[in-house]
Amino acid sequence: MTTNTITRRPTTHDAIVVGGRVAGAATAMLLARRGARVLVLERGSRGADTLSTHALMRAGVLQLARWGVLERVAAAGTPAIREVRFHHPGETITVPVKPGPGYEGLCAPRRTVLDPILLDAAEEAGAEVRFGATVRTVERDAAGRVTGVSGRLRDGRTFSATAPVVIGADGTRSLVARAVDAPVLARGVATTAVVYGYFTGVEARGYEWCFAPGAAGGLVPTNDGETLVFAGVPGPAFRDRMAGDVEAGFWSVLEEVTPAVAERVRDGRLRGRFRSFPGMPGYLRRSHGPGWALVGDAGYFKDPITAHGMTDALRDAELAADAVTAFLGGAGEHGALAAYQARRDGLSADLFRVTEAIAAHASDPVRLKELLIELSVSMSAEVEELSSRPPMAPTLAA
Repeated sequence: MTTNTITRRPTTHDAIVVGGRVAGAATAMLLARRGARVLVLERGSRGADTLSTHALMRAGVLQLARWGVLERVAAAGTPAIREVRFHHPGETITVPVKPGPGYEGLCAPRRTVLDPILLDAAEEAGAEVRFGATVRTVERDAAGRVTGVSGRLRDGRTFSATAPVVIGADGTRSLVARAVDAPVLARGVATTAVVYGYFTGVEARGYEWCFAPGAAGGLVPTNDGETLVFAGVPGPAFRDRMAGDVEAGFWSVLEEVTPAVAERVRDGRLRGRFRSFPGMPGYLRRSHGPGWALVGDAGYFKDPITAHGMTDALRDAELAADAVTAFLGGAGEHGALAAYQARRDGLSADLFRVTEAIAAHASDPVRLKELLIELSVSMSAEVEELSSRPPMAPTLAA
C-alpha cells in the first residue's frame, strides 16, 4: 500500500469517480481512506440491482477481508462457500475451499448488498456520493488534459466538477472511456450468452459449475436463501436456442448440460423473472491518460463464464488507488498510472487467455479440465500478489 502524502490542489476534489458500483465504490473508499477528497457520481439509486454472477473468487474475498468490510457482507446473510463442484459429462469433481487470511470461505453477495456496503465504507472515510447523477461530458483544458466532468441530476439540475484526475468506473458502456477515446489493447472473440434466475429451495452446498460440449450452467448460493442458477450457450447460438423463449431455453440448456442438477433446480421455486445476457466480447483497454484512469469493466472486461469480474474490479481498485495516490502525492502522473496498468495487465493476461478458451465452448472434456487448472493457477497469482499487502483498517472521516 502506498504511503504518499496527498498534495492539496486548488480544486474542490482530488478525484472524481464516475460510477458507484463495485469498482467505483472500492476505488473511492481506498482513496478516501488515504486522505483524498473524493466525489462519486452514480447515475442509479443506492442499492439498485444489476446484472451479475455475484460469485467472488479467492482474491476478491481476500480484498474484502483486508479492507475490513467482509464482516458486513457476512452479517447481511451472505452464505460462506466452502466447496466448489465441477460437473462434467459423467463425472463430478468436488474441491474444498481453503480458508485464507481473514476468511473461512468464498462468498457471492447480491449487488444490492455489496455495492451499498462499499459505498457506505467510502462515505465513512469521507467520500461524497451523489446518486442520480448522469455524467454527460468530460471536460478538458486547452492542452487536451481531462480536468473534470459535467452532467445532469435526476431532478433536471445540471452540475459540473473539477479534479486532478477523473476515474471512469462506469461499466462496459463507459462514457469516460469513449470520451477519452481509450484504445483497445486486446479484444476477445468468444462469447457466452446466459439466462439466469434466482431460486429458493434449491440444495446447493457451494458453487457448482456445469459443463457440456456447447453449453454450460451453474449454481451460486447468495443472500436471502436464494441460489442464482444460470444456463449458457455460445453467443451466436443465443438467438436460436434461448432468445425467443428464455424460460424454455433455460430449462432446455440446463437439462442438456446436467440433468441431475436441473432436477434439483426444478424442486425449487423461481423468485421473480428470468434475466438474460446475450454475450459480449472481452477487451482490455488502455486505462490511463492525462487526467484520467479507468477501473473495472470500463477498462477490462472478459466473458462471464469464469465469474471473475467482481474479483477483477476489487483487485484493480486497489492498484488504481495506489497509482492515483502516488500521483496526488507528487509522483509523475504518467509513470504512476502506467505502473497501474502494467500490473493490471500482468495479472490479467493469463486470466483473459484462459477465459477466452473456456468461453469458446468447443474444448473436449480433457482439455476443459486442463483449462480449469490453468485458471486456478492464474487466480493463485492474484492471491499471492494481494496477500503480500498489509490490511487496511476502516478510517472514519474527520
